[in-house]
Amino acid sequence: MSKKRTVSIIIPAYNEATFISQVVEKVSQADTLGLAKEIIAVDDGSTDKTASILKRLKPRFPNLKVIHLPRNLGKGAAVKRALLKSTGGIIIIQDADLEYSPDDYPTLLQPIISGLADVVYGSRFISHRPHRVLYFWHYQANKWLTTLSNMFTNLNLTDMETGFKVFRGDLLRQLAPSLKSQGFNFEPEVTAKIAKQPNLRIYEVGISYHGRTYEEGKKINWVDGIKAAVAIVYFHFF
Repeated sequence: MSKKRTVSIIIPAYNEATFISQVVEKVSQADTLGLAKEIIAVDDGSTDKTASILKRLKPRFPNLKVIHLPRNLGKGAAVKRALLKSTGGIIIIQDADLEYSPDDYPTLLQPIISGLADVVYGSRFISHRPHRVLYFWHYQANKWLTTLSNMFTNLNLTDMETGFKVFRGDLLRQLAPSLKSQGFNFEPEVTAKIAKQPNLRIYEVGISYHGRTYEEGKKINWVDGIKAAVAIVYFHFF
């Protein structure tokens, strides 16, 4: 497969036995505007059946690569491991819980394929697409963290914490060795680092969002919000 004609779709997964089969199926069927798919699923030390499900899926999907981490290290560590194994000319980060739909891939990919963008963020807050109504304070925290990040990066993003981020493959692989965040701080760290790259073209597009409740397996909480705020300041100066 030509690197330029391939999109690498990275799926970090921790205890996602309920959704992992569905997400791999949906990703494999998704429209990537003619680009071949390299799907890289990372089992981040899951203690449920995620690893065994991925093992069973592999023969069905020849373009699926599976990485197993011996213990739970966090989203950032899982994404970094996959980045170092990726080959695609474009990279999409796809959460394993289907809060973000692969149906939005054409919208996310178009600015890069058309030569307008180097990085595309999928925003939950500028979209007319379907959104599940959930937690007020999560919404406020996301808006506040985005504003804080923008103050340090001088970007005008509306959704820094989005789980849908798309990059030119060469750009993100170049940054990968320097990524330090093990957990959810990957989001503010990678945002801070791309903001420091000269002449990068960063776009946002509206996406759908099918959020889940804590009873349905949502993992991020208020502690992660505090860590993200600290990370925004840290990665600006260091």
